[in-house]
Amino acid sequence: MNPISKAPVTAVDADAPIVVRVQATVRASLADVWAIHTDIDSWSDWNPDIDRSCLDGPLAPGSSFRWLTHGMDITSTLHQVLPGRRIVWGGPAQGIEGIHVWAFEEAGGLVTVRTEESWSGEPAEAARDQLEQALRQSLEQWLGHLTARAEAAAAASEAGRTR
Repeated sequence: MNPISKAPVTAVDADAPIVVRVQATVRASLADVWAIHTDIDSWSDWNPDIDRSCLDGPLAPGSSFRWLTHGMDITSTLHQVLPGRRIVWGGPAQGIEGIHVWAFEEAGGLVTVRTEESWSGEPAEAARDQLEQALRQSLEQWLGHLTARAEAAAAASEAGRTR
């Protein structure tokens, strides 16, 4: 990377006015959780908070995806993709610059999914408490939907094996 280029984004903005961190434990394989979460084109199939989503290019740094959630039409850019371990994206939406990090870890037949997101910009500074609460609720719901989808897939797979 040339010295004038920006360093790749691999973490939330720790100095942002809003930083939310949440996690969930999922009873499914890491491969299934990762596949569901990173199939961006299918998000609206399992997450009712997302009206549509479309990845433009491969699941790789530099690719962008457009998605509509909570009335916001967002274009995000993938910054880091470490298959089965980590995905980072970010972009602007209505004056807010968001950075979203997802980390996945499997142990003992369970997957821990950790997500953290930072929001900076004038709207985040002006309505910090309200927007932080909204972001926390959104991330908790996303994790709940991801957990439900992955655990249902795992149960269906297990039922198929025991027949």
